[in-house]
Amino acid sequence: MKKNFIGMVQVYTGEGKGKTTAAVGLAVRATAQNLKVCYVSFHKNPSRWRYGEIKVLRKIGVEVFHFARKHPFCDKNPDKNRLSKECDKGLKKIRRIFNEKKYDVLIVDELNICVRDGFLKEEDVLALILGKPKRMELVITGRGATKKIIKHADYVSYIKEVKHPYLKGALARRGIEY
Repeated sequence: MKKNFIGMVQVYTGEGKGKTTAAVGLAVRATAQNLKVCYVSFHKNPSRWRYGEIKVLRKIGVEVFHFARKHPFCDKNPDKNRLSKECDKGLKKIRRIFNEKKYDVLIVDELNICVRDGFLKEEDVLALILGKPKRMELVITGRGATKKIIKHADYVSYIKEVKHPYLKGALARRGIEY
């Protein structure tokens, strides 16, 4: 990374499809430019869904970590106390990643859901944003970004759902939705 590079905070939020896809695209672009990328996800279960993007990220050298593998919407009756503890472990991992200072880009997928659904406190995520290393690009995805998180971001993309086959009963398709 160039010495004068200043990392910014990006937030991808909204009800539409494409937040994770945009973040993964950024990871591919950054890796192709020899930036070191780390991807941390919440509320995704790669052993159950075998996300294609995780395979590709690992192949191109992105380090990948997963926390709180149950999703409050997709999984029936998830243990909320356990999810809170797992989200907290993820937050601690992110702080360690900050201290290591070995990554140029950190993508934290579905972090907004952790705050929206009460598994993490908004002030803890704001402290992360404010405490990120100066030269690290921080990308946060997920529905329900709070006004304060949006205020502290440099980029915000709000992805609006206009039409989705899920509304007509279509199931998620391998290679398209996961």
